[in-house]
Amino acid sequence: MTARRLAAVLAVAVAFCAAARADETGLPLPGLGGGELRRADLEQGSTILVVWASWSPKCRDIAERVNALSQRWGGRARVVTVNFQEDRQAVEAFVGQRGLGAPVYLDRDGTFAKRNAVTTLPGLLVFDGGRAVYSGKLPDDPERLLAEILGGGAQPGGRH
Repeated sequence: MTARRLAAVLAVAVAFCAAARADETGLPLPGLGGGELRRADLEQGSTILVVWASWSPKCRDIAERVNALSQRWGGRARVVTVNFQEDRQAVEAFVGQRGLGAPVYLDRDGTFAKRNAVTTLPGLLVFDGGRAVYSGKLPDDPERLLAEILGGGAQPGGRH
């Protein structure tokens, strides 16, 4: 094998490994309103991420719950949602009827949920500086949990 060919093979192998590493979290995810949720987004400050599906009976009130989280924690953390394995049209219809105020990203094949150990809906993931600091069920009243994870200094309003 010539040096040039060996260099080309190594370059492809390095690119493949980098792509595999970037895919460990299941990101990026396409946004319902455009854009994408990328790993870099989760590395900036704190992110409260709710995983849900419209077909789940436990997610029927997800818009109210997420909107309350956005209102309470939006000044301290970015609040986003990830829809679990539904097509865009079903998600658009559900969001349009319910008035979900946080950004919605689509986990079409469930890879993001699987790779982040989401085992129940609605699921809650909290990232701080890109590191997952909580993964579990979204509690009926998440205030104490979020205060423990993110600190009690939530400010009203803020970015979403």
